Amino acid sequence: MSAEERRGSVIRAAMSEFAHGGYKGTSTEAIARRVGVSQPYLFRLFPNKQAIFLAASLRCIDITRQVIADAADGVPQEEKADAIANAYKKLLLDDPESLLMQMQTYVAVASAEAVGDHEFGEAVRERWQEMWDTVHLALGADVDETKTFMAYGMLVNTLFSLGYPAGHRNWEGFHDSARPA
Repeated sequence: MSAEERRGSVIRAAMSEFAHGGYKGTSTEAIARRVGVSQPYLFRLFPNKQAIFLAASLRCIDITRQVIADAADGVPQEEKADAIANAYKKLLLDDPESLLMQMQTYVAVASAEAVGDHEFGEAVRERWQEMWDTVHLALGADVDETKTFMAYGMLVNTLFSLGYPAGHRNWEGFHDSARPA
């Protein structure tokens, strides 16, 4: 396996480990063990734990952005919002760790910013902006529609994270495509 392929394996393993343990609760030893490499080798691929976490966070955002872009591709304009919502719901149901990693990323940015580390947050915000732009363009570059769609998306994240079942009253008013199966 090439170093780049191994790096990808580390990022995938890190996404899973960090999704469940967060930045502080995840050891680089656990990531190395999951990939089947030594900790020193891990640090030949990444300079430190924060770099691994950042790579995992950015990959998580990239996956979500690609799901959005793919869902909107070739769909009539009036159907794009539902297509994106359905694809995002499928991502959450098929890979619940992606939502956990998103949430861990937001916590890590807030924690880093609180101690004056703005570089980490800048990198995440830049990538998140790309995701926003993807949604914005897919929805016809309507600012209000984009804000509403993204706000509902964050509410969906919260409801999924808290484990509200499909029939719960908090899902009332949501199109079936947004509710869990």
